[in-house]
Amino acid sequence: MADFARIAPDVRLGRDVSIFGLVNLYGCVIGDGTRIGCFVEIQKNAEIGRHCKISSHTFICEGVRIEDEVFIGHGVMFTNDRYPRATAPGGGLQTEADWTVIPTVVKRGASIGSNVTILCGVTVGEGALVGAGSVVTRDIPANEIWVGNPARFLKKVS
Repeated sequence: MADFARIAPDVRLGRDVSIFGLVNLYGCVIGDGTRIGCFVEIQKNAEIGRHCKISSHTFICEGVRIEDEVFIGHGVMFTNDRYPRATAPGGGLQTEADWTVIPTVVKRGASIGSNVTILCGVTVGEGALVGAGSVVTRDIPANEIWVGNPARFLKKVS
């Protein structure tokens, strides 16, 4: 385990997981053989499969499920709320009771390039590739390459 990592007791780590420094993990599941880079946060109720690579500076929020053998590039950001607000209608800070998590799935063998933002409620298909800097706003089919803001189909994976 890394120096200066905050790994809560409710985290379920698989065998041979590699975790590098300055990581914050709580309430999540990490599969066997996965590597997690520096400056990564993985929140409760997020699931990371086996043999994944999660690169540095990535944020994986509640409701995200990443299947086996997925590559997540540097600085990837996931969201889980379509209309985030700081306060509830009465003016106080929102609590978990004031909104609903919208799940996101990244299927087996997909690759997400650096600095990609993935909006909630989408599925990135098996073997798909999302180009660096893209913003994913809708489902990406299996074995396709998508790029841009918003991400658009470029070509099939060869």
